[in-house]
Amino acid sequence: MAQINPYIHFNGKAEEAFTFYKSVFGGEFAMIVRFKNMELAEQPISENEAEKIMHIALPIGKSSILMGSDTPEFMGTHNENENRSKISISSETKEEADQLFNGLSAGGQVEMPIADSPWGSYFGMFRDKFGIEWMVDFDPKYNKQL
Repeated sequence: MAQINPYIHFNGKAEEAFTFYKSVFGGEFAMIVRFKNMELAEQPISENEAEKIMHIALPIGKSSILMGSDTPEFMGTHNENENRSKISISSETKEEADQLFNGLSAGGQVEMPIADSPWGSYFGMFRDKFGIEWMVDFDPKYNKQL
């Protein structure tokens, strides 16, 4: 079966963001590659970008991987307030949903506090302190089917 893994880009804060995500989700990085490790002769990396992240991967749960990178300066910057995509997390328990929501939203902006929703799940949305948008959900009906 196909698998979907989010890949997010940053304007120079990928390492800081992923260190924060690791503090919430736990685990270890599966991969960290810096631009200096992948420099090509035809496209040299500037000294101020050498330590930035070209690729980073953090396994989450049994089969998901959160991946990301910094965008090189020559490609421009991302408007961090215009990112209308969200990363959706389905938790196994209400307690886990609270822990993830509270951990990831720390220092960010809550759009919808986590609470029982009209459609029957426990749900909340926010933008984290790095501008990435998240939805956290615990659906007791879904978890009974597993």
